[in-house]
Amino acid sequence: MATTTTRPHQAAADTRLLGAATRYSAGRCAVLALCAVAGSGATLFLPLAIGRALDAVLTGHLSGGAGTDATRWIAVCAALIGASALLDAVDGVLTGTTNARTTAWLRGRAVRHVLAVGPRATARFAPGDLVARLIDNAAHAGIAPATFAALLAALVTPVGAVVALALIDGWLAVVFVIGAPVLFLLLRAFVRVSSDCVARYQRVQGDIAGRLSEAIGGARTIAAAHTEDKEEARVLRTLPELARHGHRMWRVQGRSQAQAVAVAPLLQLAVAAVAGHLVLHQRISVGDLLAATRYAVLATGIGMLVGQLGGLVRARAAARRLAEVLEEAPTAYGDAGLPPEGGLLELRGVRASRGGRAVLDGVDLTVPAGATVAVVGRSGAGKSLLASLAGRLADPDEGVVRLDGVPLDSLSREELRREVGYAFERPALLGDTLEDTIGFGTPRPGRERIRDAARAARADTFVTRLPDGYATPCGEAPLSGGEAQRLGLARAFARGGRLLILDDAMSSLDTVTEHHIAEALLRHTPHSSRLIIAHRAATAARADAVAWLHEGRIRAVGTHAELWERPEYREVFGA
Repeated sequence: MATTTTRPHQAAADTRLLGAATRYSAGRCAVLALCAVAGSGATLFLPLAIGRALDAVLTGHLSGGAGTDATRWIAVCAALIGASALLDAVDGVLTGTTNARTTAWLRGRAVRHVLAVGPRATARFAPGDLVARLIDNAAHAGIAPATFAALLAALVTPVGAVVALALIDGWLAVVFVIGAPVLFLLLRAFVRVSSDCVARYQRVQGDIAGRLSEAIGGARTIAAAHTEDKEEARVLRTLPELARHGHRMWRVQGRSQAQAVAVAPLLQLAVAAVAGHLVLHQRISVGDLLAATRYAVLATGIGMLVGQLGGLVRARAAARRLAEVLEEAPTAYGDAGLPPEGGLLELRGVRASRGGRAVLDGVDLTVPAGATVAVVGRSGAGKSLLASLAGRLADPDEGVVRLDGVPLDSLSREELRREVGYAFERPALLGDTLEDTIGFGTPRPGRERIRDAARAARADTFVTRLPDGYATPCGEAPLSGGEAQRLGLARAFARGGRLLILDDAMSSLDTVTEHHIAEALLRHTPHSSRLIIAHRAATAARADAVAWLHEGRIRAVGTHAELWERPEYREVFGA
């Protein structure tokens, strides 16, 4: 599994990803920043207006005037408060929509990349961890552009407040600036410590999600073995570690917030004391004193940015986990085509490793055009990996796989997927209806071809018994394991091409159904050549040739009858 240890190239990767997300939301972020700056301007002007209103009231009271200036300034204060409320509402709507759109863009980009990488993505990341990265981490990373724009705009308020203090009297700004470095040091320490906490928290969270996904997939096995308590302990064994990192993360944020709150009143009191001294010496008015105390509060607001900085820290840690997924190179395709007819499959010197172990080592295998070859072997011999290499769902570490003399990695994606069909042991029933799942793929087969394929795979019988027949939603169809396999076979039969690969795709069928489907497979499918991963002797017996795979190597090739003379071969089938 991937780790979250931060390396320079990872830091650059998450920065590039967040930069791309910010460029995607640049227009909305610009409007958001303008609204925030306008709101900050209203907030900054309000203390001045209140101070002027107070001076006007006091002046009018002392002179016995009508207080026209006071009324005007009070109206200005009301307008500023209304504008601030309106801008806050617009800011809230823009922030929510920007976060949602950016998150959707990140998820779309990551999902497209995972699909382009193919099965290699789940070889590096556990399915649950991968889902957590695409859902949860994308949501955290998606807030970065709006939060960054709001943070930059939020800096306008404290900076503007310091400028306002300087305009009232330079000594007020000097007093504040002397103590301001303490706030900056607190924020810097918070960002440094919080980054590590968040990265560790998200890593453990992904590990738990991966184990939970495994448990959900094996729910029947867990129930049958009555190991619910053990499985619960396995899934949640790192929960104390998650809690520890979570508590540390919130302690860091709480401590930084508390330190900022503790330092801020001291600065505010210092500014108020100096302002009071200036009032006594008649260097500023009472209204200026009121404005200065308010500006001191706004200026110390820089220490209250801990929440927004925390959001950016979490966003960057999440972007780092997304970037790890995007670092997996997508499968590259060529632009070569195939000759008009054929079906000759060749594997030459193929070697492939998984988990540091050579699963296939020096495999040479030929499937003649128009022939059916069964691959048999004990569990762990490498049969499924060989099937993946034969149709380029995976690439070998060494050697070459050719179809009609053309290396598979030289073929275009469209050509390869048009000419090579697959059926699997546990087919994914994709599409809205059963008809959609049989016709799943590009281009979609016609309706009659879908029906013919279903009949050849013996799926038509149980599909037509359903109330809605082929229009039955996949999620509502009560399917057994064998019926699901027949739908997967029908999908493979419905597509043309010169090579069909069955990866244990008939293991859940009863003997009679398997016999009928095998007959249809050999005589009525449009594919000219077939490679079958077989676990039953009857399936191997129907093939033109059998390749006996043993410990990652082809031990022998011959007919089933010829190989059956060997006791070791019979042991493969438990005979």
